[in-house]
Amino acid sequence: MTVQINSAAIIGGGYMGGGMAQSLALSGVCCKIADIDAEAARKSVDRLVEEGRRYEGEGLFPSGAGELLESNLRAAHSLADAVDDVDYVAEVVPERLELKQSVIGQISAAAKSGTIIGSNTSAIPISTLAESSAEPENFLGVHWMNPSYFVPSVEIIPTVSTSAGAVEAVEKLLGRAGKVATQVSDSAGFVANRLQFALYQEAVRMVEEGLADPAQIDEVVSNSFGFRLAVFGPFAIADIAGLDVYEGAFRSMEAAYGERFAAPSLLREKVAAGQLGMKSGQGFLAMDPAQAGGLAKYRDRAYAELGALKQRLGNPPID
Repeated sequence: MTVQINSAAIIGGGYMGGGMAQSLALSGVCCKIADIDAEAARKSVDRLVEEGRRYEGEGLFPSGAGELLESNLRAAHSLADAVDDVDYVAEVVPERLELKQSVIGQISAAAKSGTIIGSNTSAIPISTLAESSAEPENFLGVHWMNPSYFVPSVEIIPTVSTSAGAVEAVEKLLGRAGKVATQVSDSAGFVANRLQFALYQEAVRMVEEGLADPAQIDEVVSNSFGFRLAVFGPFAIADIAGLDVYEGAFRSMEAAYGERFAAPSLLREKVAAGQLGMKSGQGFLAMDPAQAGGLAKYRDRAYAELGALKQRLGNPPID
């Protein structure tokens, strides 16, 4: 049976946890915040309500956000006070294994039976953290992205022990908050951070090699494939371009940089099988060549609007 989540607790009221609390509170969920002590929790709630009123005035939050946050956010006296009567608890403490294990154990000891607990860890395998939970069937990873109110994606990471009901309840909760909840496998870094940190590692390596400075790399990324990634994922982009094109580019980079830039075996297999992407009707995704014109129109309109948005916003205030 799926639990309806109507109340929640956020353990850790900092920047990430605060945005999560705002998202849930603005979707109508009563939300308690616990921090290192009662005073810190009270200050977090005050800050979030004041920020919500300011964002409402700036058009960043919906009309009535300030009043809704004031109504639905509460400061807890302690962790136990926060979790003892809620349906869902989010663990949002700093990314240190021992600390997270301790906090998850405290939550499990104080929460009522059946309470769903979600860890917001960025990279720690959820199965490792689940060992500290008294009810592993009600424990899962729920990884939000910063800034948590504005970024749509939330990764849901169940373990082999997580119940389907717990997953469904969290999916519905996130849907109410307007989030795009994607269930992914339990592995270090999950999907978002494994990809993000792979990109960052290569970017730093390029700086170390003297190929470009950080500002140049940021400028290129945000105005090239990073621009496209606002609309399409990497597989859609590759299928549109042609997987044979990608395989050829990999050959050139492998010749220059070695095996770490060799074409992935699955890509080579698809090219060998004639699965080249949109032009063949099948690549990593199924793409009907007859829909190419419509997709091109969508792409062009999206990119035009993104370009106009970037022009309107101007460059970020980074020296």
